[in-house]
Amino acid sequence: MPSDAEAAPHAPVTIRAVTPDRPWAWVTAGWRDLMANPQIGFFYGAALTVAGWVLALLLLWTQTAWAILPASAGFFMVAPLLAAGLYEASRLREEGLPVTFAACLGGFSRNGGQLAFMGVVLLVLHLFWVRVAALIFMLMFGINFAPSLEALPMAMLRSDMLLPFLIVGTGAGAVLATAAFAISAVSIPMLVDKPQMTAIEAIIVSIRAVIANPGAMVFWAGLIVVFTAFALTPFFLGLALVIPLVGHATWHAYRDLVS
Repeated sequence: MPSDAEAAPHAPVTIRAVTPDRPWAWVTAGWRDLMANPQIGFFYGAALTVAGWVLALLLLWTQTAWAILPASAGFFMVAPLLAAGLYEASRLREEGLPVTFAACLGGFSRNGGQLAFMGVVLLVLHLFWVRVAALIFMLMFGINFAPSLEALPMAMLRSDMLLPFLIVGTGAGAVLATAAFAISAVSIPMLVDKPQMTAIEAIIVSIRAVIANPGAMVFWAGLIVVFTAFALTPFFLGLALVIPLVGHATWHAYRDLVS
């Protein structure tokens, strides 16, 4: 038999309109959540920092250093799913319940099947972006452009195709990142919060929230990009702070935007 949560119809979803500067309130609330349980947040941040190191070293080892930048950019696409435990931590704290590592892992299982579906969608977007980046690189620099790892930066700087490559690559990445942001802005915390919701329903709500609040959501996306860019600069070290902060803040964005 289905559980009560699965059997009960969920109430219609209402999207709230917020002011364009509202993301600062989400960041502030996210910081409070992080400081309330720093061991949880910094554990997630440290784990993903190590994952970034492993990915970069793997790409260097396979002599595909060019893929480090698009792979790092792809982080924007899959990070919302990886933060499900942080959403659960914020949910538990909001309800006055104990916040433990074991309880936070429950964020991945409360609506596991639908979260897995979201993971597939975001992973496909990420892999598609990496393939597009490889195609753009090949078209711009040619199939025979294969300098050694040590010579790659200077070879690209000397090439007349560097600027077109950066423009086209950035444009393509921005389009895919915008799509990923629109479908995941509030959908994943919503799936953690409401086990009766399906991924498709949550994606539709997320897109509605973005469309209804263009100023706030553009500002929020910009803050995420800036925070993450600074975090990636010192060889991913800043992710240990930025990931939990943005994760907790995303929960508060969901609670603020969706009724």
